[in-house]
Amino acid sequence: MAASSSGPTAIRLDGTAARDRPGVGLLVRSFLLGWAAGARSSLGPGAPTVTGGGGPAVRIGAAAAIVGELIADKLPIAPSRLAFGGDRLRAASGAIGASMLAGRADAQRLLPVLAGAVGGFVAAHAGASWRAWAAGRMPDLRAALLEDAVALAAAASACLPGRRSA
Repeated sequence: MAASSSGPTAIRLDGTAARDRPGVGLLVRSFLLGWAAGARSSLGPGAPTVTGGGGPAVRIGAAAAIVGELIADKLPIAPSRLAFGGDRLRAASGAIGASMLAGRADAQRLLPVLAGAVGGFVAAHAGASWRAWAAGRMPDLRAALLEDAVALAAAASACLPGRRSA
């Protein structure tokens, strides 16, 4: 252990400081981002990229992917999010995004990745259930737009600047 101004810091074999343990805030944000990815898979890696990763071209590309999915989801030919292992893909998307959040916070990644994956998997099934429930109660477009609003709010809560510390 090497002493620092904020207390003892573990040192890795390569001489760099060890990553911090993830705090509750990071785990909640990881789950929220996973939830967003369960609704709109591009939000997993896309939201952290748009809000703080990469140069302008990368951010524009991520934003375009998000907008493209928001539009494509409304098309009548869009398959169920559960088709073709979609729930597992959305869990992976949430895990990737959570790993990006942990990297921002310089935190260990295992628990945030698990929280993001769980959020993505649960939200994929909850979203499919929501759309099935809403089908007979409101127009499909309205249900999809409400789901978009929830997903975008969850992603923004998880990723917006000022949300970088654990």
